[in-house]
Amino acid sequence: MTRPVQLWDIFCQVVDNYGDIGVCWRLAADLAARGQQVRLWLDDGSALQWMAPLGCPGVTVLPWPSQQLPDPAGDVLLETFGCQIPSLFLGAVADKARNTGRVIPWINLEYLSAEPYVRRSHGLPSPVLSGPGQGLVKHFFYPGFTTGTGGLLRETQLLQRQANFRPENWLRQQGLTRGPGEQLVSLFCYEPKALTTLLDLLARPGQASQLLVTAGRAAQAVRTVLEYKNQAQAQWNQAQNLTINYLPYLSQDDFDHLLWSCDLNFVRGEDSLVRALWAGQPLVWQIYPQQDAAHHDKLDAFLDQIQAPTSLRKFHQSWNEVDDLPLIQFDLADWTQSLRLSRAKLLQQSDLSSQLLAFVHGLQGPEAA
Repeated sequence: MTRPVQLWDIFCQVVDNYGDIGVCWRLAADLAARGQQVRLWLDDGSALQWMAPLGCPGVTVLPWPSQQLPDPAGDVLLETFGCQIPSLFLGAVADKARNTGRVIPWINLEYLSAEPYVRRSHGLPSPVLSGPGQGLVKHFFYPGFTTGTGGLLRETQLLQRQANFRPENWLRQQGLTRGPGEQLVSLFCYEPKALTTLLDLLARPGQASQLLVTAGRAAQAVRTVLEYKNQAQAQWNQAQNLTINYLPYLSQDDFDHLLWSCDLNFVRGEDSLVRALWAGQPLVWQIYPQQDAAHHDKLDAFLDQIQAPTSLRKFHQSWNEVDDLPLIQFDLADWTQSLRLSRAKLLQQSDLSSQLLAFVHGLQGPEAA
């Protein structure tokens, strides 16, 4: 269905680790690819220099407004991950709604989870009764893995891009080669305690492995572990079964290419989890730690959702410090089957951008067409 072209104001405060800006940029670019106009308001857009160096037609990146008013106010207001939209901006949007008699949807895009509360909370309204946004209605929009949620980010051309992709060509462009029978493993992580054990697993005799380490915290964590191991355990990789390569910061497209090229992907946070699911390869997710171990329930809900086999569940629990058990050996055949069945189910669901467009259209009614 063709949707009317509207101006979306998307707000993102970059907290850390690039996940928030990663999600917001993908969403902004996807909406623009579907014919919408997007203004992306950021308090720190520096990561876009490597994440999206070419920009995107239809997306304008603007600094977080302090005294700046929108001119004109947009047609849709999207607040991501509970960031606080400046009062002056809200006032301008509320004035436009009153002056034109039009509904201007205000949507709070929430964090991704497979927990049951997502379906209960998705789409709930919260009328604004006071303050600069008085008269507007905020709606909570929850991404998710099942019907009754907002779905997952998935561009319309993603599957075609993936079908046309040739891993050997991309690896060659990065100055990398895959040896005969060598397994490729990508690593995008925080600082897991089990990283030392992971390197030992990859260095075991009988299977040559190449670890492709992403820039930033993952690279620093590996270097720290290697410094210790090379001093205290000098013989740990004597057979040189494990080769380690450090990657530069990758654009979002190239991060997809990395995931598509590897036999096993270690990811973290929200954006990279979704991209690893679409890659259809075995994945291990390092969930962002929360106080009181609340992230353990979130991890369990995700593992239940993908019907993770016992070995994959145990590996996740050790990797995420749910228990203090050592990492077990990979079972890539079993993990692949599980992840590809889950991917097939997810592909049957409507994607997040499509659901957002339909949700907004439903709020505004025929007058928005």
